[in-house]
Amino acid sequence: MWLWRLLLLAAMLGIWQGLVTLGILPVFFFGDPLPVFVQIWHWFQSGEIWPHLWVTLIETVLSFVVGMVTAVACGLLLSLNDFLARLLDPFIKAANAAPRVIFAPIFALWFGLGIWSKVALGTTLVFFIVFFNVFQGVREVSPVVLSNVRMLGANRRQLLRHLYLPSAASWMFSSLHNAVGMAFVGAVVGEYLGSARGIGYLILEAEGTFNINAVIAGIFVLTTFALVIDTFVTRIERRLLVWQPSNGNTQKARAES
Repeated sequence: MWLWRLLLLAAMLGIWQGLVTLGILPVFFFGDPLPVFVQIWHWFQSGEIWPHLWVTLIETVLSFVVGMVTAVACGLLLSLNDFLARLLDPFIKAANAAPRVIFAPIFALWFGLGIWSKVALGTTLVFFIVFFNVFQGVREVSPVVLSNVRMLGANRRQLLRHLYLPSAASWMFSSLHNAVGMAFVGAVVGEYLGSARGIGYLILEAEGTFNINAVIAGIFVLTTFALVIDTFVTRIERRLLVWQPSNGNTQKARAES
């Protein structure tokens, strides 16, 4: 599969290069693959990109962690408290319906132009993705299983550890893959609005000089590191959800029963 993926990537780059070389795609608007990768090589060889990349990664990781932790806590709290869930339901839906990107200037006023305004924006983008999945995951616990565990004498802490958290875990991890991308969006949009460091700042600077190759190079760098973080999340997911049966095992168990 990796070989096929590499071949597909090479084919896409080859088509891009061919269309640019033949003049079908204007270089001014679509860039040229070779100068794009030369720009990336120059950034890493000279070390120019490392401070910017470090700032963006710090903003992204903080947004991801803060948004995930608060979302899990709130999701568990509301899913286990029906009165509180009903009370806050319209407010949560209203907050989720609001386009969070428009809060970026407000966060810049509240927290300044440092990393915390970007973290605040990224947290709002991550929060609702994880929150609704955790909330739904806990609500999907089978009433039969819940009744049986209670009959065996499980207290509230044991229910949370052995029933609610495992049920929410698979839902939560499925949402974390989208949350990684949203954390990057929050960091880069915040850097667009005001910053002196970060990949978003590099892209904005390149746009100001109409350097489309540097813009595309910045996008490639962001995409690559988003994939790296997503791969890391996938590894954690496999380690923590090792108890979960695969599709083949589940079908086999059903057939045997």
